[in-house]
Amino acid sequence: MPQTVVITGASAGIGRATARLYGRRGANVILIARGRAGLDAAAKEVEALGGRPLVQVADTADAQRLEAAADAAEEVFGPIDVWINCAFTSVFATFDDITPKEYDRVTRVTYLGFVNGTRTALRRMLPRDHGTIVQVGSALGERAIPLQSAYCGAKHAINGFTSSLRTELLHRGSKVRVTVVQMPAVNTPQFSWVRSRLPRHPQPVPPIYQPEVAARGVVHAADHPRRKQYYIGASTPATLWANRLAPALLDRYLARTGFDSQQNELRSPSGRSNLFEPVDAATGNDYGAHGVFDEQAHARSVEAALARHPATAACAASALAFGIGAAARTVLRRRAVHA
Repeated sequence: MPQTVVITGASAGIGRATARLYGRRGANVILIARGRAGLDAAAKEVEALGGRPLVQVADTADAQRLEAAADAAEEVFGPIDVWINCAFTSVFATFDDITPKEYDRVTRVTYLGFVNGTRTALRRMLPRDHGTIVQVGSALGERAIPLQSAYCGAKHAINGFTSSLRTELLHRGSKVRVTVVQMPAVNTPQFSWVRSRLPRHPQPVPPIYQPEVAARGVVHAADHPRRKQYYIGASTPATLWANRLAPALLDRYLARTGFDSQQNELRSPSGRSNLFEPVDAATGNDYGAHGVFDEQAHARSVEAALARHPATAACAASALAFGIGAAARTVLRRRAVHA
């Protein structure tokens, strides 16, 4: 039986790349987003790859619309096996330059959209005692940076909400699983349509990874939801460890570098944002999975690959330890000879 998978934010970026992977598996893929052009293009890709798509136009901030989308999905395909929360929006600006209405909108989509999606999934999964929920998180949910206070706050909230939910599921002995995949900087169209008050074009903080790297991590987490969290890209765990070991030093470093590292000299802002309306509704264009930073983005992540193959990682670690030990013994023998 093919899996039935719901993906929010499926019209572009990580959600779009994830939909393609499930299409290759022949899965039933429910594609949820606000933009019809991107959703229709994603559906064609899923079908061409061997999957069965179902397009549902919905704003994740609207809990009733998500419920209706889930009802439609189960009417067509039957029980939902995997629900992936990926939709988000943001504003690039200092905190005092973000209006209350904008802050509310980012929070409703990027945080409450995940809450709404999770609630919708649980209403169907808990009675069956089966299913997996994947939250597409961010390293910025554990280490905040300047110019993205609304987004960072929402991603922090997702971590706290999901940890609380996980303990409740454990308490009731449920077989429903929930996991978080913490992402690095990813080359998505977000940076061309995000609402921005920066003087230059916003960009992800390097190193940047392609959305396919993130998508492979999402699918792996859905297949193996045992771990509390997954970390994609070497920069993600490095950032988290730096924050744990020297948070004050990291604060000062980000205060000094975090403004310039999120802006690109070579491009100018488009003037169009997706905060309240999808950009493809105005243009009719499909923006795909990739953003404008293909030349800088990495198509592979060694760390993510090792996470997907723990046996290989263990062998590599053992080999490294053996090599270090052998080298140390050689040095000691040489010293003994010359002593």
